[in-house]
Amino acid sequence: MKEWMRFSKTEGKTSRQAHCDLPEASFEREFGREGFFGPVSHLYHAHKPTAWIKFNGPLKPRAFDYTKHTHISHSPWQAVPVFHNAYMQFRIWRTSGKMDHLVANGDGDELLFIHSGSGHLFCDFGHMEFREGDYIMLPRGSMWRVECDAEASILLIEATNDGYRLPVKGVVGPHAIFDPAMLDTPALNNHFDAQRSTKETTLVVKRRGALTTITYAHNPLDALGWKGDNLPVKVNWRSIRPLMSHRYHVPPSAHTTFLASRFVVCTFTPRPIETDPGALKVPFFHSNNDYDEIIFYHQGNFFSRDNIHPGMITLHPCGFPHGPHPGAFKVGAKSERKETDEVAIMIDTRDAVDIAPEATQVEWAGYADSWKEPT
Repeated sequence: MKEWMRFSKTEGKTSRQAHCDLPEASFEREFGREGFFGPVSHLYHAHKPTAWIKFNGPLKPRAFDYTKHTHISHSPWQAVPVFHNAYMQFRIWRTSGKMDHLVANGDGDELLFIHSGSGHLFCDFGHMEFREGDYIMLPRGSMWRVECDAEASILLIEATNDGYRLPVKGVVGPHAIFDPAMLDTPALNNHFDAQRSTKETTLVVKRRGALTTITYAHNPLDALGWKGDNLPVKVNWRSIRPLMSHRYHVPPSAHTTFLASRFVVCTFTPRPIETDPGALKVPFFHSNNDYDEIIFYHQGNFFSRDNIHPGMITLHPCGFPHGPHPGAFKVGAKSERKETDEVAIMIDTRDAVDIAPEATQVEWAGYADSWKEPT
């Protein structure tokens, strides 16, 4: 058994309620453990915690513009890698047309997020249409392929040697954020019947990072029926109804959509901005001392960032304070925005990630300087 040393002490000028009614001329920083789930303290600084003038070394915040990666491939195993560790693989796949083979991931569950495009997915359990903004979770070992209506850009987030679950939603109940009834499942419909075939079919399986090809004399997507609760599911970000409070800025953990054992996937969707005069209107400065933070910017105007556009990715390694950019902070302080206009995917991972060489080819080298106040 283990237990955090949990007791509360106060020293100097503080607010009684975190993220609200800060002491005059102060900047709050949350100093936390286990993402936003563990013990936490709040410090009130005379200067912004991000007011550095130099930032050198491997810990620095990084940003990458994946709109500059235009490689098209017809297999997810040829997707462009971004980040990885022992428990998570994050890739971006640009594809088009009709896959001529099946794939299966023997290394873990695969979570697809459709950044752009639409089409059809065929798998062991049937057929699903997909469109921009869909999450599709494919259990480990699922056979599948896609047929795209045009070019599509898809995030691939592998839960390595693990599976995806839904978060426990506590006092707000199991139907908050999105009702599990909103999860769509594959159908054995006319689309699925049309793809049945006695034509020789290839399946490419990834296991321990290596590819194995299995050839059938027929199309193995030939199910006549199924039952159970280990199956692909789909939900669109538009079905997510975010937790919010007009008097308090809720932490990113409140937007958790899926989770694995060593990381969480959160979805930031449009919502009203806090209206209480004493509440913060932008994310609070924070030191996330156990997790690396990855954010993929899907669409909209990102209310905590300056000079970020859709298709970009940021990485904030654990161990240093970060928070809103100077321009975003000023807009929030003036309460100029009444609602957010953004969709972003955040991955908080308990283990440090390695950056793929392909990512450095599209890196914004000056990202760490973007917190400097304009002169």
